[in-house]
Amino acid sequence: MCGIVGYIGQNNIKEFLLDGLKELEYRGYDSAGLAILQKSELKICKAVGKLENLRRKCADMKVEGFGVGIAHTRWATHGKPTELNAHPHLGEFSYVVHNGIIENYKELKESIDAKFVSQTDTEVIVHLFEKNLKELNDPLKAFKATIDALKGAYAILLITKAAPDKIFFAKEGSPLIVGKNEEEIYFASSDAPLIGHAKEVHYLEDGEWGVAAYGKVTLFKNEEHIEPDFQPLTINKELAQKGGYRFFMEKEIYEQSDVITETMMGRVVNSHIEFEEIESEFLQEIKAIKICACGTSYHAGLSGAYLIEKLARIPVSCEIASEFRYKDPVLHKDTLFIVISQSGETADTLEALKMAKSAGLKTLAICNVDNSSIVRLADRTILTRAGIEKGVASTKAFTTQVMVLWMLALYFSQLTNTLDENSRAKEIEALLHTPHALKVDENLHERIRRLSKRYLHGHGFFFIGRDIFFPLALEGALKLKEISYLHAEGYPAGEMKHGPIALADPELFTIALMPKNLLYDKIKSNVEELSARDSTICAISSQEFELADDFVRIHTWDHYMLEYYEMAVVLQLLAMEIAIRLGNDVDMPRNLAKSVTVE
Repeated sequence: MCGIVGYIGQNNIKEFLLDGLKELEYRGYDSAGLAILQKSELKICKAVGKLENLRRKCADMKVEGFGVGIAHTRWATHGKPTELNAHPHLGEFSYVVHNGIIENYKELKESIDAKFVSQTDTEVIVHLFEKNLKELNDPLKAFKATIDALKGAYAILLITKAAPDKIFFAKEGSPLIVGKNEEEIYFASSDAPLIGHAKEVHYLEDGEWGVAAYGKVTLFKNEEHIEPDFQPLTINKELAQKGGYRFFMEKEIYEQSDVITETMMGRVVNSHIEFEEIESEFLQEIKAIKICACGTSYHAGLSGAYLIEKLARIPVSCEIASEFRYKDPVLHKDTLFIVISQSGETADTLEALKMAKSAGLKTLAICNVDNSSIVRLADRTILTRAGIEKGVASTKAFTTQVMVLWMLALYFSQLTNTLDENSRAKEIEALLHTPHALKVDENLHERIRRLSKRYLHGHGFFFIGRDIFFPLALEGALKLKEISYLHAEGYPAGEMKHGPIALADPELFTIALMPKNLLYDKIKSNVEELSARDSTICAISSQEFELADDFVRIHTWDHYMLEYYEMAVVLQLLAMEIAIRLGNDVDMPRNLAKSVTVE
């Protein structure tokens, strides 16, 4: 999840690009760069790290008068955060910036006779464009041929000496906005960089592409020429950063459908799972797996343990990192040690990783931040590609971690031959439908918003589920605790009779996860026991449940993981709406920090 900006005009190009990147730095801060084309003279500046590094580095770059410029702040998905991997990427006479993932970049590279200097997927775009330009001798046709060849998600801005007063642009699966103010033309990944500059904006839709010149935007939808739908721009920068949502947490809940696609890109190939980050030889002689994490990442790890054992038949244990550190654990060298961390700086998880490394275990990190401490230490890393998460209560980090673990389970199953071809095909089909399960239904959100007012009192919450829905129940309880400050516990539903049911009364709220495709009759029986003891029941299911005091209906899916993901969204929204009604700061709950870097 990177950020891009672009400009055509004569009013201090460099400062607009730098200020625009500052508004987008929350989308990525591994590296940043800008490129400006004036009278066929190309100027470029790139720097690793925070945007201030770029600002200092290009302080002496003199830019006056008319020109076109593009800029980029990066969240690494392919290649380490280095200057060579930073955008813009350069061909012989063109520059490109890109937000997204080009799924088929390896195949495209093989078809191009050019010198590639980076590890990124993006560089293929500029070389492919120049190859097409030499063949077609028309920049617009060359650009169209280029985007037609791309598979994946992208928001692209490209400038070239072949058309020195223009910016070529395209959108598919990643956000991009074009704005104008009289003759000046602007581009950005979100509204915020455009506020105070553009008066009107057009929100590009998937399949839209075109070329912009001073005072003119030529727009196409696939093959058809269309007119841009310009509309007035909001003037609230904070609201623009949040994309119109009330809180960053709400925005990030809604983003999950898109970021989960980025998590899968390039990893689901021809009905198989492929990870370029790990090779099958690395996993030879692995007989067991130990997962170690904290908080939300621990709940993702527990979910992964269910998936790996179910699909790959490899024994898995999952440990809380802060406990693992001090239990004098028995570690065998035939165990793969997996650590999970959103930030890559979680202190307890990092120390657990050091212990595993010292014991000679092979180690694998699942992380959202490239070049973090955990990533640097682990033998191998799989990035979740969730983008920056500003809300302290984790949402999209959790769902992308579970997705990586689900794909890993299928990857292991390919190595162990534990699934027949038909079963694996069904898993892959379900996996590819996950973006639909994570897409927030507005009617469902409104139902949860109205429902939330009933759950502001009482003496506590039970979140209950069975099998993989037990760790989801733990995560639902944690979300509620984090931002509402109400007491909540997650439990395996079958454990209610072993003590906790003694608490049941009308002031105990039970949030019951009741998937149609996994142990439905068992969980139904457990919920009936709580209802008989007058607990207030909120059932989340696709199946009508007559004993529920409140019922949240999800879609009818044919795979339990699709139910899992839609229920995850319901739990996140429920916690958020309860917290909002209680007047709490959803994005910055009391006593909590985004990254726990001390013990």
